[in-house]
Amino acid sequence: MADLISVVIPTYRRPTLLRKCLEAIALQTCRGFAFEVIVVSDGPDPATALLIERIRAEQPHLSISFLPLERKSGPAAARNSGWKNSKGSLIAFTDDDCIPAPGWLQGFWQQYKNEVLPAMAFTGQVEVPVPERPTDYQKNVSHLATAEFITANCACTRAALEQVNGFDESFPAAWREDSDLQFKFLKNKIPIIKVHEALVCHPVREAGWGSSIRDQEKSMFNALLFKKHPDLYRTRIASGPVWNYYIIIVSTLVAIIGLLAGNKWIAAIAIGIWLISVARFTLKRLRGTDLSWSHRLEMIVTSFLIPYLSVYWTLRGAMRYKVFFL
Repeated sequence: MADLISVVIPTYRRPTLLRKCLEAIALQTCRGFAFEVIVVSDGPDPATALLIERIRAEQPHLSISFLPLERKSGPAAARNSGWKNSKGSLIAFTDDDCIPAPGWLQGFWQQYKNEVLPAMAFTGQVEVPVPERPTDYQKNVSHLATAEFITANCACTRAALEQVNGFDESFPAAWREDSDLQFKFLKNKIPIIKVHEALVCHPVREAGWGSSIRDQEKSMFNALLFKKHPDLYRTRIASGPVWNYYIIIVSTLVAIIGLLAGNKWIAAIAIGIWLISVARFTLKRLRGTDLSWSHRLEMIVTSFLIPYLSVYWTLRGAMRYKVFFL
């Protein structure tokens, strides 16, 4: 339909967060268009199915459908299922932990109606409320506010998604699949237009102690993105490896070899380099963040572990995807 926006939301067993998102979407101001909502669960999800039934009863004006995937396949697969089963000429994406502003869809629609190309993409404005001195986790999430293109707040014409074959389902987790879509648009010369009026709030959820350690596994998918788009990866994601991590690892190995060989001078120099490198990394993470002792202790402990885990997952990704990547 020419005057219909399809909103696609991937989710998986997070009905409390999803309810807040859907309640915000139900308040959208719609001048000149209608919209449908397609919630796609990344696998069997009875709790979310029940929530959708309740939302239908509470919000009878809201056109909402629920599509559970047969098995867990990742948010990329869920989004593909959503847009391929949608009816709108423009498909908007957000996440179940986001709160769209009332004018979110109106902002995308106004920009969309002013354009003439069939294949186009739009990226909205993301607001991440964090305290003046955030935790390390909050600080990392706040970077979403300055990201070029993320699926927490974007819209694409159906023609654009069809031209690049949608999301690459080789990305099994919520990491780098949106950058891959952005890079495919850039390679196919599909314009990506910034729409500041399309605002989404991305609250920072509670994170357990040491969440940064678990997040290192995502480094594996950096290798896949690099393999597909090496030039764009180096210009828009990271210009090179995190050399400080490799210095920490090499100095660890040299110190162990020095001690085993009985060469105390080599071991001492290597330990000194290791201490300086770890200290620099720890201080960088502590700078401007929460001053509580529990947070400081977490940063110190996790800073000892992160370089080893990050490099491990990076190299594992390089082997998995058969690409030289550090």
